[in-house]
Amino acid sequence: MATVIIKRLAKSPFVLITVLVTLAAFSFTPRFPFKSFRNSLQQQRLFTVEELALYNGTDDTLPILLGILGSVFDVTKGKSHYAVGGGYHHFSGRDASRAFVSGNFTGDGLTDSLRGLSSTEVKSIVEWREFYFRSYTFVGKLVGRYYDSEGNPTKSLKGVEAKAARGTQLLEKQKKEEAKQPSCNSRWSQGEGGEVWCDDGFPRLVQRPLEIALTGKMSKRCACFKEDQLSETGLEVYEGCDYLSKTCRVRTSNTMRVIKLS
Repeated sequence: MATVIIKRLAKSPFVLITVLVTLAAFSFTPRFPFKSFRNSLQQQRLFTVEELALYNGTDDTLPILLGILGSVFDVTKGKSHYAVGGGYHHFSGRDASRAFVSGNFTGDGLTDSLRGLSSTEVKSIVEWREFYFRSYTFVGKLVGRYYDSEGNPTKSLKGVEAKAARGTQLLEKQKKEEAKQPSCNSRWSQGEGGEVWCDDGFPRLVQRPLEIALTGKMSKRCACFKEDQLSETGLEVYEGCDYLSKTCRVRTSNTMRVIKLS
């Protein structure tokens, strides 16, 4: 029977070539197991909250995934950080966007809701998302707050990105405004406390008017003013510092916070 088939193939070159190409293709088929999950990740699949929770690092046969602003990343190569016992394990298998800036890694803190966060905090979370795009593999989207069932961005995601962009604009504006009035020099040690000084001018505490829009809180910074500017409104002399002193000692926690911001 086999001899008859071979003779027939020999009489039909087209059929013979087709068979040979098919056999050749089969012979070069990879022999390793088909990794269906990895292939599906390359297609950027959509995840439900329940599906994403399966990839939380507790099953060694599965990759470790995390979500941030609805984007899902494979962080398996950082297993020492994201697996059980790792410092970032609380991010695995969920979208805990808020925790990237809140530092609350328990209970309600592990949420994707950014309600009540300032524009700079939202900006920071968007920057964390960019970090994951640069450092890990983007594998899909989480259906819910930030992406709909078809993988399209929701109004919530667009609002977050708009708020982050606004934060960037405000920061740039603040930098330009503050560049007009140079910041004080500063240093601090645990034993001696803090010190601020001006090489040219006199140190004064001034409000940061854009800070409320940026962080939701009012803060001050130390800036250097020339003598003919000292009568301007809103300038505050450091407690215990002479009016025309170029150097001021600061010891309280509040003023040390000002030093760090200046």
